[in-house]
Amino acid sequence: MPVHVLSEGAGPGAQVPKHLSCVSIALISTRTNCSDKTVKGKVLRKCPLVSSASGDFILKIIIQEEVSPPDASPQNPSINVILFGAIAKDFDGAVNQGRHPDGAEITDVVEAAGFTVGKSPTVQKDKLHPFNLLLRGDSACIYRSSSLSTEVSRKTKVPKYTYVGLGDLTAGSVVNVYGVVVFFKQPFKTRGTDFCSSLKITDQSNEKISCSIFCEKLEDHPKIYQIGDIVQLFNSSMTLVKTFGFSVMAFDGAVGGSMELRTSSRSFSFDQADRRKVEELRSWASDPSLLPPSPTMPLCDVQPKAYFDLTCQLLAKAPIDSTCTLLRVWDGTRSAYTLLKVIVQPDATEGPSSFPPERERLIANILVYDNHVECARQLKPGEFLRIYNLRAIPGSSKVPGLTSGQKELDHLAFHLHGGNAFGRGIRVLPEDCPDVQETKRVMEACPEDDEDEFSDLNDSELMEIWSTPPESIDAETSESVNTSCSSSTERRCDHDTHSVSLSEVKRSGPAGVHHVRVQLRSYEPQRLHQSLKLYCSKCSTLQEVPDDEMLAGLFSEASRDSGPFSPPAWAVSGQVNVPGNPPGSKTRTLGVHLSTEFMSKQLLFLMGSSLEEMFVLSSRYQNIVPVRSSGGQLTLLHPSAPFLFRGTRTYYGCERCSEAAVREPVRAGEGKILNEKIIAEALGVVPLHFVLLMKLELQDVSDSLHVFLWRNAEEFFGVSAEDAAANQEAQDIISQSMDSL
Repeated sequence: MPVHVLSEGAGPGAQVPKHLSCVSIALISTRTNCSDKTVKGKVLRKCPLVSSASGDFILKIIIQEEVSPPDASPQNPSINVILFGAIAKDFDGAVNQGRHPDGAEITDVVEAAGFTVGKSPTVQKDKLHPFNLLLRGDSACIYRSSSLSTEVSRKTKVPKYTYVGLGDLTAGSVVNVYGVVVFFKQPFKTRGTDFCSSLKITDQSNEKISCSIFCEKLEDHPKIYQIGDIVQLFNSSMTLVKTFGFSVMAFDGAVGGSMELRTSSRSFSFDQADRRKVEELRSWASDPSLLPPSPTMPLCDVQPKAYFDLTCQLLAKAPIDSTCTLLRVWDGTRSAYTLLKVIVQPDATEGPSSFPPERERLIANILVYDNHVECARQLKPGEFLRIYNLRAIPGSSKVPGLTSGQKELDHLAFHLHGGNAFGRGIRVLPEDCPDVQETKRVMEACPEDDEDEFSDLNDSELMEIWSTPPESIDAETSESVNTSCSSSTERRCDHDTHSVSLSEVKRSGPAGVHHVRVQLRSYEPQRLHQSLKLYCSKCSTLQEVPDDEMLAGLFSEASRDSGPFSPPAWAVSGQVNVPGNPPGSKTRTLGVHLSTEFMSKQLLFLMGSSLEEMFVLSSRYQNIVPVRSSGGQLTLLHPSAPFLFRGTRTYYGCERCSEAAVREPVRAGEGKILNEKIIAEALGVVPLHFVLLMKLELQDVSDSLHVFLWRNAEEFFGVSAEDAAANQEAQDIISQSMDSL
C-alpha cells in the first residue's frame, strides 16, 4: 500500500521505519542522496487528480516544512511533490482537511520516501522550490497523519478567517467570500469528468460576481434552492475547481430562517462571526428592491405563457419516448385553467396510474425533455421537487400522449425544455426544507374526498330538492331515446359482487350495496348542462346554477344603481381599460380597487362591468371579485352572482350561510398562497360546490327503478363537475357517455 495512515495521536515519526532519516526541504537538490531519506511537511494544496493519455494517474501536491532549520533559506519554504500511478490515486482518496470544534485547522502532515528529485519547470511562475519531489514505482510511499494546528495544542486563541467583500476582489486572488444568490444553474455534465454549476452572487457592495464551480461529484456542488439563498465560498477563486481546502456552503436566505448548513464537505469553518455575517446578509437582502423577483409560484397563480419555478410533490411518472418523460405532480392548489391530460399505459407508469377525482383535479402533467430526461429517471414518486424555468403553454399542439378527442386550445400544458439556459432544471428538496413544509401544510388542507360533503343528503331529500322537472318530449323523441338505449354500449364493473334483480333491490330496502345488470330506459334532464347543481356542504342544500341571462341582468342592474361610496382604507383605487372596443369608439374604463397586501397576486375588486366585460377581464387577471356600492360602502355584487372569477372558473356562495362583506384577505405568512378558499373566508362567504345530479330510470326483466346518479357521478363520467362548468370538452364527455348508453 503506497499511502500509510499513521495511528491516531501519533506523529509521523512514530511509525516511520527507523532506518529512514528526514531531510529538510531547504536542502533538497539534484545532488541529494535520496536513499533512506524522507521529506516531511504539511499539505498546503492538493491539485485535481488527472489521467494521462496512457491511462496513468498524476497528482501534484504542495507541502511546507512545519519547522524550518535555523540555516534554511526563507526563499524556499514550500516544494511541489508529483505523484504518479497508484500512489497518486490512493493519496487523492486518502487526504483530508477540516475544522476542529474550536475552529482550528486540521492539516495533513505527510512524510515522503522513495522519491527522486527533478528540476521544477514552474519555479519562475509559482516562486516555489527550484526542485520537485517525484514519487513513482513500487519503492515510493507516503506516511500520512492529520494534525491539529499548534494553536489548539497550546490552547491559545484560534485565528479568525478573513472574508473579502465582493467589491474588493482582485483578479486571480484566492479568497473567502459570502454572497446572496441572484442567479444560479443546477449542476450539469461537462465534456470532461466534472459537473459544472454556475451562480451569480452579490452583497452590500452591490457588485454582482459570476462564479463557475467544477466538481467531479454532484454532492460537492452548492445546494442552492432559490434566489435569495446565501453562500459561503472558502479558499476559492471565481472559477472554482475543488481542490485541497476548498468548500462551499449554502444557507436559507430568509430572515429568521434555519442556520443549517447545506454542504457535504468536511472542510468548512462556521462560528459566531459567520452566523452574524449570514444574519447581516439576510437583513440586507430582505429589501425586495435589491434582488430579482422570485419566479416561484403555485399552480393556482400560473398564467398562460409564463415561465416559473414550481415546488411540488411527484406522484407518478412515465416515459413518453426517448426524449420525453411525463411527471405527474401536485402542490395542493388548483389551476384556474383546464390543464392538459396526457394518456399513458398503466403498466408504463411508476407510481399510481389513477387517483380519486378530487385529487385528479389538482394534478398537473409536466412534460420533461432532452437532457432533463436522465434526471427524471432518478426521481422517485413521493419526493418533493423544485422545477426551474417551467413553461406554461396555452393551446399546445403536437404533444406526446395527447388523446385525439382533446381540443388543444382549451388546455394549458407545462413543458420543461432541454438545456440549462435561465437555470432550467430539477432539484429534489429535502423534507425539512421550509418550502416543502409550507407545501405540505397546503396539501393537508385539501379534502381527500368530496363524498363526506354529501353524507347529510338522502334519496328522499333529493326527490324534494330535484329542481329540474321532467321535460316534455313527444312520442317520436321518446321512441328515439328508448331505441338508442336498447342498442347501447354495455358498461361493466370490475368487482365480483353477486348480481341481483331490480325487484330484489326494491325488496331489500334503502340500505346496502347492490350489483345489478340493467338497461337505461330514460334519463333526466335531457339538456345535460342542467345536471350541474350548486351544493352547500354546510346546510346541505342544492340549487340551480344561474344562467347567463340571469347573471347579465344582475350585472346590468348593479351598474345602473351604483352610487357614491367611500373605498376601504386598505384598498388602492384606480381604473382599468376594457379591451375589445370597436375601432374608433371611445375606450371604456372601469373602476377597480386593489388589495395592497396581494397586489402581486392580481386580486381586483371590479365595479361597473357587464357580464361580458367580466369574462374578458377574467382571462387577463388572476382573481376578480365583482362589487357594487350600497349605502356608501363597497358590497358584493349580488348573493346569486359569483363572488369570484378566476380564468374560466366561477365561484358561488351560499346566500343562507354566508355573512358577506368586502374585506381584505389576511396574509398568514410569507409565501401564503392566495386561492378561492382564502378569498371566500375573507369575504365571509360559504362556498358552493358544483355537483352533477341526474335521475335515471333503470329496467330489467323483473322491474324498473328510478335512481339518482350524484355521489359517484364524477367517477362515472371521468370528469369533475367543476370542469364541466368551465369548459366544453368536459360537457362533451358527459354527452358522449350518455349517448353511448
